[in-house]
Amino acid sequence: MKIYNSLTSFTSSRKTNVTIGTFDGVHLGHKSILDKLTKGTNNGEYEAVVLTFFPHPRMVLQQDVAIKLLNTIDEKATLLENYGIDTLIIHPFDTAFSNLSAEEFVKDILVDQLNIHKIIIGYDHRFGKNRTADINDLISFGEKYDFEVVQINAEEINEITVSSTKIRTALLDGAIEFANQYLGYDYFFSGKVIKGKQLGRTIGFPTANIILLESYKLLPKNGVYVVYSTINNKRVYGMMNIGYNPTVGENNKTIEVHYFDVNEDLYDKIVTVSILKFIRTEEKFESIDALKMQLNKDREFSKTYLRELTPGS
Repeated sequence: MKIYNSLTSFTSSRKTNVTIGTFDGVHLGHKSILDKLTKGTNNGEYEAVVLTFFPHPRMVLQQDVAIKLLNTIDEKATLLENYGIDTLIIHPFDTAFSNLSAEEFVKDILVDQLNIHKIIIGYDHRFGKNRTADINDLISFGEKYDFEVVQINAEEINEITVSSTKIRTALLDGAIEFANQYLGYDYFFSGKVIKGKQLGRTIGFPTANIILLESYKLLPKNGVYVVYSTINNKRVYGMMNIGYNPTVGENNKTIEVHYFDVNEDLYDKIVTVSILKFIRTEEKFESIDALKMQLNKDREFSKTYLRELTPGS
């Protein structure tokens, strides 16, 4: 898959089939659109193009700096590539772009820049300055500029109960299994392992302290989880705490993973953590010994869960 960081850097000798959207999560609800896109290329005659934007339009138009996304740009690119997309264009979204009129967007972007043959889009898609144009306007522009509009109708969209909003809500509720079901994969994040206070090591639970690679990545609710990572080409399981470690009086939110079968030094390495199961909320214990007792219970719960998840392993 080819990746372009702006529309102006894109060129193609082929006509393109295009879809447009944020595609946050690249979840099962996006599957019908992406399948239509890739299966309509007529064996390579047309180029399958996804046009997305960064920053997220809400970050620019609503100054909603608190918005958290299901995917980083790199994660989104990897997930889209798995669908067989030919080209991903990540265009910088700014106020100038948002001020394009509907016809300017169609003529300058879709027709002149993308050399469009077909656009696949939801029936409720709106575009142009102040999002005043709708699917009927797009169909009219298609007739004027000679491209096909394939709309995902209300029935198809209503059959898809999955949405990025539902997934975010599930994650913030700790409903990991529901989120993973909606996504079609285990929710994950990547981060760099840094040195912590190393308290876990003194009580028999050494942890990898992780900082996110991108601050806009959504984390699930604070608490303890069953997780896994791939380290040295081997899947390793563990349990993770997200929160403030109230028993030891931490003030900063941390992400700590205790891997069950990893003894090597992970400092300064980038790890990807996939989340399987919410165990419990974070709580303050009366003593370090009480904390240690609960961590032993958490570890036993995790290992029992993993045995039931993969019988015979």
